[in-house]
Amino acid sequence: MPSLPSLRGPRAPPLPLLLLCLLAPVRRSSEDGRTPAASFTSLPVREEMMAKYSNLSLESHNISLTEHSNMPVEKNITLERPSNIELTCQFMTSGDLNSVNVTWKKGDELLENNYLINATGSILYTQYMFTIVNSEQMGSYSCFFEEKKEQRGTFNFKVPELHEKKKPLITYVGDSVVLMCKCQDCFPLNWTWYRSNGSVQVPVGVPMNNKYVINGKNANETRLKIMQLSEEDQGSYWCHAIFQLGESEEHIELVVLSYWVPLKAFLGIAVEVVLLVAIILLFEMYTQKKKKHSDDGKEFEQIEQLKSDDSNGIENNAPRHRKNESVGQ
Repeated sequence: MPSLPSLRGPRAPPLPLLLLCLLAPVRRSSEDGRTPAASFTSLPVREEMMAKYSNLSLESHNISLTEHSNMPVEKNITLERPSNIELTCQFMTSGDLNSVNVTWKKGDELLENNYLINATGSILYTQYMFTIVNSEQMGSYSCFFEEKKEQRGTFNFKVPELHEKKKPLITYVGDSVVLMCKCQDCFPLNWTWYRSNGSVQVPVGVPMNNKYVINGKNANETRLKIMQLSEEDQGSYWCHAIFQLGESEEHIELVVLSYWVPLKAFLGIAVEVVLLVAIILLFEMYTQKKKKHSDDGKEFEQIEQLKSDDSNGIENNAPRHRKNESVGQ
C-alpha cells in the first residue's frame, strides 16, 4: 500500500521523520510487490502544470464508492473548451485502509503520476489533477480501489451534444424546408452540413442554383434551407459542430412526398366509399325485389283462394235451386 500524502500537498517534516516516511512505504511496497501509487516527487509536476495553464478554468468532479457497491459508478462530463481538471474519488470501507490498493487509468492505460492519496477515518480519498487541451485527452478516466473486490469510478469526458427533432421531417415536392440543429448552452467554432449518399457523407451548402442557404440566428445553432424540393432531395442530412476539444454531429431524416401520395390515399378512400354505397344499394334492391316477389305470391294465393271459395259457393247453391223448384211443383 502506498503512503497516504495529503491531497493538498504535504508539509515538510523534520529530516529524521522525513527519512522514516520515505523508507517505510518503499519497504512495504517492495514486500508486497507494488509500486507506490503517488509520491512527493509528483507534486512539482502538478504545480508546474497548474502554473502553465493557470489561465484556464478549473473543473472539479467527484465520485463516492463503498465496499458494498455492486456496480461501477460513472459520471458523464461535458467539456467544450480546454480546462484544468480535478477528479476526486472517495472510498468508504470498514477494513484496513492500508490494505486497499489505489490506481488510476485513462481507458486501459495505467496512469503512473500526478495523483494523491489521503485517508480520514474510514474513508480513503484519491485525487487526480491534469489539464485537457486537445481531443486526444478526452475520454474516460477511472479510479480503482482494490480490497477484497475491485471498486471502480469512471469520469467520461465528451464534447456537447447537438439537439434536433428525432422524428422525420415530412414535406412535399416543390416546397421549401428548413433543417435546424442547436447546441444548448455551447458555442461551436464552426458548423458544417453533410448529406448521406450511401455510406459516404457529401458536403452540402456549396451554391448550386440557389438550392441551399446556410445561416443561423445565433452562434449555437445552424439552419439549412433547401428550396424547390424534389424526390431526389429525400434522405439523411447531418449537421456537424466543431469544438476546441472535438466534434459532434446529429442527423435529420427528410422525407419528400409527391402530391399524388395524399391524392392516392384520398382516391382510395373515395373508391372504398363508392363500393360500400353500391353494395348497400344492391342489397336494398335485392331486398325490395325479394319482398315484392313474396307479396305477389301471397296475392296470387289469395286470388286462388277466392276463386276456390266462389266455385264452392256456386256448387252449394245449385242443389238449393233444384230443391226449391221441386217444392214449387
